[in-house]
Amino acid sequence: MNVPNFLTVARFFLIPCFVMVFFSQSPNSLLYAVGIFVVAGLTDLLDGFIARKYGLITKWGQAMDPLADKMMLLTVLICFTIAGYIPLWIITIVGMKEALLVIGGLILYTKKDKVVVPANKYGKLATIAFYIAIIWMGFDRVYGGVMLTVAVIITAYAFIRYLMIGVKLVKYKEAEQGEEKENVVELQEAKLNVEKNTTEKIS
Repeated sequence: MNVPNFLTVARFFLIPCFVMVFFSQSPNSLLYAVGIFVVAGLTDLLDGFIARKYGLITKWGQAMDPLADKMMLLTVLICFTIAGYIPLWIITIVGMKEALLVIGGLILYTKKDKVVVPANKYGKLATIAFYIAIIWMGFDRVYGGVMLTVAVIITAYAFIRYLMIGVKLVKYKEAEQGEEKENVVELQEAKLNVEKNTTEKIS
């Protein structure tokens, strides 16, 4: 196991650590839990940097790295919801968005000739907004809650953009396949014409 993958595994272990610290009886449990979240974010930045710089990118890392990020974010939001820090609709929207992304991605990849929709800049902006909001929650829950609302709005917009890009890619793929079929038909017709002309000349 290389260093980036080790950091990804460490991030998975930080998820239950966050939950245990968050629900502990410590008077500063929220602040300590947010500290764990920050450490998880730093490992995310570090493993990506090391993997790209030293050519240590693996298929396992490409699959598990975003999974660890999503699990950590959802865990944090669920904990905040249970504690009553944020309204239920926030985790509902984010959870539905993540589920639809996974299901839609699998359908496009398996049913539409491995169509992969790339991440858009708004999705990355939403992730940054979530990180800022969650860190802010450790110091001021009111303004942190406002920031989370902003992050959810950006997330919703990013999801709409994702859908639009996905539809365009599917249409492009279908058009590409249609052109390939037309080319095959034209080649077959040309072949038949050649064979026909050849037969006529011989006769």
